[in-house]
Amino acid sequence: MPQQPSEHAFPPLLTATGDSLVIADFRPRHQKAPRRQKAPRRQKAPRRQKAPHRRTTPYHRLFTIPGARAFTVGNLLARLPMGMFSVSAVIMIAGSRGSYALAGAVTATGLAATALVAPWTARLVDRHGQARIAVPATAFALLGSVALLLCVRFGAPDWTLFAAYAATATTPNTGGMSRARWAHLLRDDPAAAHTANSFEQAADELCFMLGPVCAAFLCGTFFPEAGTLVAGVLMMTGVLIFAAQRSTEPPPQPRTPSKSPLLAAGMPPLLLCFLATGAVFGSMEVVTIAFADAQGHRSAAGAVLALQAVGSCVAGLLYGARKPTGPAERRHPWCLAAMTALMTLPLLAAWLTASLPALAGALLLAGAATAPTMVTGMALVQRRTPEGRLNEGMTLAVTGLLGGIACGSATGGWLVEHLSATAGYGVPIAAAGSALAISLTIPPASDPPNRRQSLGPNSDAPH
Repeated sequence: MPQQPSEHAFPPLLTATGDSLVIADFRPRHQKAPRRQKAPRRQKAPRRQKAPHRRTTPYHRLFTIPGARAFTVGNLLARLPMGMFSVSAVIMIAGSRGSYALAGAVTATGLAATALVAPWTARLVDRHGQARIAVPATAFALLGSVALLLCVRFGAPDWTLFAAYAATATTPNTGGMSRARWAHLLRDDPAAAHTANSFEQAADELCFMLGPVCAAFLCGTFFPEAGTLVAGVLMMTGVLIFAAQRSTEPPPQPRTPSKSPLLAAGMPPLLLCFLATGAVFGSMEVVTIAFADAQGHRSAAGAVLALQAVGSCVAGLLYGARKPTGPAERRHPWCLAAMTALMTLPLLAAWLTASLPALAGALLLAGAATAPTMVTGMALVQRRTPEGRLNEGMTLAVTGLLGGIACGSATGGWLVEHLSATAGYGVPIAAAGSALAISLTIPPASDPPNRRQSLGPNSDAPH
């Protein structure tokens, strides 16, 4: 068997050449194979984390529209004083002159003047633009409030109070202007427009619920004129912020061949519906105050009435979150029917229990039909108002409400004085039933919804 030669079989050869020593090594070379390096472990790719799924509500999507938040903040600041002025005026005048009759007459005069002037102010807004008209109109109304304050403070004759408060009638319909902006921005999205109208109605309820509370607190805590002063500052500040948002403002309609909203098909009976609906609100307020007074809890009347506004506010937000089913012409009578049915609850609570807590619960439930009715009614107003006169049409609806509130207050007060507070709760039922009967006479709209009513002549231009 052949043997492998060892390393000693080939000794190295040594030799010298000149001045160099040479060593020759003939031993075989064994080249060691390089070690295999372990391949690096393959790192697992990190798992993709799923982006959190955000559930957006219709209201959240509403306020992603550029400029919507800014004009809404300004409008809410301007709208809150609408529930403060009349209460502040009554407290200020009655405290100084010692006459609630005089205070009531002055505020009633202001209400009548507003009913006459507000449609003309709204017509100017449609023709010349919101910013151009709303700011000077608000400034003039603020001067009227300051004049009233000075007349009360320095003991001016009674007739000056009427003249000063009548000057506040130029106050623009800020709620109507906000709805007009939504109608302009959402003219191609009826579902989003429905949500916007529901939000606006809930905002109305909130402002008219908080306004009297803020006014009473300011006048009672500081001095009688504090409510009017703060309301005036808030109103002017809010209108300036609102008017500064020019990107969302509907373009003015300086020349429009459209006829007056009063002459539009279906508008007269619709405005009568608003008149009857206003009577529901006015009578409910007076009768509830009288009922609480009869139970020895007059100071609690405001809180009890606030529950009705809370019910309406919550119902309005829920109603706006749902997609409307069917046309507004069909939904409106159903809403009024629900209102008529729910208005029987306060009467039953007062008649069967004579308990203020039971009445408070009944009013909370009764308020649930208010906002859906108003939202649907305003949608009908927007649908039927001629092109270019949207602010005027909605202001006429608000004027009808104010007139109904005045009539309802007078009728409810008469029944309370001659019969009883419990009998007075029959007025809201009768008023809601009348609105229902009138709504059944409104003819169906013959034309499609006017989605372009807030656009100018170049309506096809990109925005």
